[in-house]
Amino acid sequence: MMKRKFKEQEETTQNSIDKSIENKENTYNPDNTSADSELNGPIKTNPENGEFEELNADKMVLEVKAAEEKLAEMQDKYVRLSAEFDNYRKRTLREKMDLSKYAGENLFLDIIPLMDDFERALRHMDTAPDCVAMKDGIDIIYGKFSEFLKQNGVKEIESLNSNFNVDLHEAVAKVPVEEPERKGKVIDVVEKGYYLQDKVLRFSKVIVGE
Repeated sequence: MMKRKFKEQEETTQNSIDKSIENKENTYNPDNTSADSELNGPIKTNPENGEFEELNADKMVLEVKAAEEKLAEMQDKYVRLSAEFDNYRKRTLREKMDLSKYAGENLFLDIIPLMDDFERALRHMDTAPDCVAMKDGIDIIYGKFSEFLKQNGVKEIESLNSNFNVDLHEAVAKVPVEEPERKGKVIDVVEKGYYLQDKVLRFSKVIVGE
């Protein structure tokens, strides 16, 4: 009796195993991709419509070649741009040096005629019988030179009898004065000062009353 019972249990176990195997075979779907197929199978390139495409060696070679060509193109553009910038920098530096070197060209061209007038006056100074005519000639030259300075934005700082101003004047001496209204004022100009436009080109050297 025990033998028969054991045999029935063995048959029941075998039947269960067979049914399990049969269920697995019936539920197997060849279209279903497992973890192995995800690792070794095709790569999904368009997940929206579920299309798959296998990346083959030829396509990868073409993509690498295209990337290399793009890189070479960018490098060529960089080299050209770098060379152009270097040429521009050298040209700008050269122009700046020329501008600094010849900045006063027009100014000196206007001064040279005044120098010619002075040389003519000096040549005739020893032989001229009329000193009055010589003085008049020098006055004319001085007038030309003063007008030249004005045309170039240079003008005199009016200092005499004005209040002493450290922004315009340089005191070389102080002298006592009797008049109270002259104290702290410029009573004499030793050397004239000048503006260049609105900037002080040279300070006036003055004597101040105290």
